[in-house]
Amino acid sequence: MKYLDEFRDPKIARKLLDEITAAITKPWVIMEVCGGQTHAIIRNGIDQLLPQEIELVHGPGCPVCVTPLEMIDKALDIASRPNVIFTSFGDMLRVPGSKKDLFVVKSEGGDVRMVYSPLDAVKIARKNPDKQVVFFAVGFETTAPLTAMAVWQAHQQNIDNFSMLVSHVLVPPAMEALLGSPDNRVQAFLAAGHVCTVMGWEEYVPIAQKHKVPIVVTGFEPVDILEGILMAVRQLEDGRAEVENQYARVVKREGNRPAIEVIRKVFQVTDRKWRGIGEFPRSGFALRSEFEKYDAEKRFALGDISVEEPPECISGLILQGLKKPYECGEFGRRCTPQTPLGATMVSSEGACAAYFAYHRQKDDSVEKN
Repeated sequence: MKYLDEFRDPKIARKLLDEITAAITKPWVIMEVCGGQTHAIIRNGIDQLLPQEIELVHGPGCPVCVTPLEMIDKALDIASRPNVIFTSFGDMLRVPGSKKDLFVVKSEGGDVRMVYSPLDAVKIARKNPDKQVVFFAVGFETTAPLTAMAVWQAHQQNIDNFSMLVSHVLVPPAMEALLGSPDNRVQAFLAAGHVCTVMGWEEYVPIAQKHKVPIVVTGFEPVDILEGILMAVRQLEDGRAEVENQYARVVKREGNRPAIEVIRKVFQVTDRKWRGIGEFPRSGFALRSEFEKYDAEKRFALGDISVEEPPECISGLILQGLKKPYECGEFGRRCTPQTPLGATMVSSEGACAAYFAYHRQKDDSVEKN
């Protein structure tokens, strides 16, 4: 199977591991940004096969994980109201707010529906003119084009009973915020390939130059990740800090121009809070003023909601690459995928969920090279 089997080939993976071992002379800390990459690394044991000089830390690239608790509570508020059809991708339905989740609201009589596309929510609105239909718009640059298109389509078709609860976040500002932290340990990034499929990789160039950090746009299969690590290691060892594209079979420097254009028509950049980490300047999308009638927060006059994360949860430190899941005292005890305490356990893409799923503990006995 072209473009799949060759990126899972054990012989190619072994060759890349040998090249990484030959290239490395000193310890390096590399962050994979995306939760999908984290799961591929843990599922395939890549972190255990790498030379001991390489430490992989896990970034904030899980869209469900970083959706603020306050925003979940706002979704629950709207979904509980009469004459509302609340729609979302399936993975958001089980994410707990401060007291319950959307599945509980549905069991209590709320009209909560899973959709595969925000455009499906527009269709529901068209068929139910006596109801208010709301879509929960979360995710990174990867999902923003479709949510923007949904708003654009509703606007073009004069559908007034449709709105969105928007919680989109942007990857590059978060990477730059992590690099600017006095506690930063990250020396190179594996950038998320699917984000760059939409946005391209030009906006990473000033980050690499300013912070002197290699950034390698990387895919999601084992060979992709190993090749991305090799490219990052070679830059680190050479003293270079450039943006390189391992995922060239999918990602273009300029990205997907039509997708970017529809995003810019509908959204504007705004400050956003990231669950477990805090607020990053200009790290999210909000609806432009000409589309504010589709803003569910304003339509339902939600106002501000203030909630506190469990103090024992260290997900913020994990998302910044400062801790590993097994360093949390509640990991696998009070905090499990069924009873998550914080951001990195609430989603199947989260780092804690990955460590839990693949039984990864601090004392795993696999010998490194």
